[in-house]
Amino acid sequence: MIAPGIAHELIAARLLGSPVALQLGLRLAHAEPGKVQMRLPFSGGNVTEGALVHGGVIATLADVVAVATAVSAAHRPPAGGATASLAITYLSPAEGCALLATGLALRSGARQHAVRVEVASDMGIAIAQALMTVVLT
Repeated sequence: MIAPGIAHELIAARLLGSPVALQLGLRLAHAEPGKVQMRLPFSGGNVTEGALVHGGVIATLADVVAVATAVSAAHRPPAGGATASLAITYLSPAEGCALLATGLALRSGARQHAVRVEVASDMGIAIAQALMTVVLT
């Protein structure tokens, strides 16, 4: 695995510094090899109706966390990467709350990484679960 400090720098610069992460206000809560947590603050710009957080915003949060988790588990610093597959199950509505997403690397190969992401409300209510495949180059 790459050194945790290098992974943290890559996550901060490339992922949290990306336009979508900046727009959503994503924040790194925790990072260690094979496990990453990010927070999404509640914003009225991320809702569908009333105070319900849009499912696409939740999926985007899961996607960014999955890629960050893959980077944290990588064998070498990646030049780039992309999500190859994303399957998400919504468990509860996210109404007027901040979210915490936790990514866990299930399997990390030379390029391909299987990651599970769990999204919960700031009150600990399970909001969504995602299984993703991330390819790092």
